[in-house]
Amino acid sequence: MARVRDPLDPKISLWHFLAYALRFEREKHGLSLAQCGQIINAARSTVSNIEAGRLRLGEDQARKLDARYNTPQLFELLMYFANTSHDPDWFRQYTEYESAAEIIRIYQGQVIPVPLQTEDYARAFLSVAGVKNIDRALAGRVARQGAIFDRPHPPVLIILLDQDALDRPVGGREVMAAQLQHLLDSGERPDVILRVIPRSVGAHIGLNGPFQVMTRESDVAYVGAFHGGRLVQDPVEVRELAVDFELIGAKALSEDASRSFLTEIMKGCL
Repeated sequence: MARVRDPLDPKISLWHFLAYALRFEREKHGLSLAQCGQIINAARSTVSNIEAGRLRLGEDQARKLDARYNTPQLFELLMYFANTSHDPDWFRQYTEYESAAEIIRIYQGQVIPVPLQTEDYARAFLSVAGVKNIDRALAGRVARQGAIFDRPHPPVLIILLDQDALDRPVGGREVMAAQLQHLLDSGERPDVILRVIPRSVGAHIGLNGPFQVMTRESDVAYVGAFHGGRLVQDPVEVRELAVDFELIGAKALSEDASRSFLTEIMKGCL
């Protein structure tokens, strides 16, 4: 059965408008999906997904279409502004990337990252975060964890955690002790690498804020912020975040030393 296209609303975001305009120009010039694919060196299905908003056009592809359609820099500029603007649909896209990634790199300085949160820890955190429907938000977090770990081939998860995220007793000492034990248990998985940055290292680049880099065929990133965050797809900025991750990792303890460090902190909660 042929896949029915998702409805596009060009008012939702610049990305939706770009996809809408791409389809409009292609049909105006009487080109099929396959013919358009020949112009941008992509499969027919890829063009279909780009026009449906499921995939994003590349910069070189945008330049080729501008030349073919005689639209000087139209698609190239639309991509620039779409990349630098706020996308209301960013969180859905972020979780889709997360659930399909083969490698997920996370740096977090203040709280345990969602993939490794226990239910009690998450509930305690959500209760003080002003979330109106805690049960719904909690179900969303559990679903995200399942999308990562319940796959036939889970991704490699590389997590760098500041000590501040470990010795803050979110939910009380018992809840935090259970959370730390869960981190230790998770670290036993072959697909989870957990390393700690002790407070004693002093300042490091991660203090600018949490972020996540997700890798599949290419890299995308998420940068955390107060009351939200943003999805990063610009290759240059994503590459800079990947370098930042390596710089933070240079300050972190080894896996074995991190386990010992976690164990000592957990003892203080008991």
